[in-house]
Amino acid sequence: MGGTRPFVDAISLQVARRHRAALLREIQMFEHAIASPSAEPGWRERFSTRLRTLRGAFAEHIVVTEGEDGLYAELLEHAPRLHNQVRKLIREHAAVAVSMAALQRRADLAGTRVAELRSCGEEILRALSRHRQRGADLVYDAYETDIGGET
Repeated sequence: MGGTRPFVDAISLQVARRHRAALLREIQMFEHAIASPSAEPGWRERFSTRLRTLRGAFAEHIVVTEGEDGLYAELLEHAPRLHNQVRKLIREHAAVAVSMAALQRRADLAGTRVAELRSCGEEILRALSRHRQRGADLVYDAYETDIGGET
């Protein structure tokens, strides 16, 4: 290949972009749930529902990226030098999923303080933001392709 970047499967990137955009929408909806006034009736239920939906979108993200035919498998086929970065993202998947499950358990307990839910939720949002940026950087490093900086 001598100095040129490997060919990227356009279909895999389309799938990744679509799932990335869907995950971003769920992140934004969860962020909105966190920021809404906690004195509003049903705040805790909305928070819990948005978190549950975000967890589902994140689980789908894991399948799309880590699956046998997922983005990471394709990426490593074309750019094996990025193995360590891919492993780091996979570890982040596990850590974020565990954090979300723990927060879901707390959100579903009536006695958990709103401040604690917000704090933990904001921590998850920061982790997701860092993870999304590292994922975008990884794809760019592999293919010199931006997978989307949705606005």
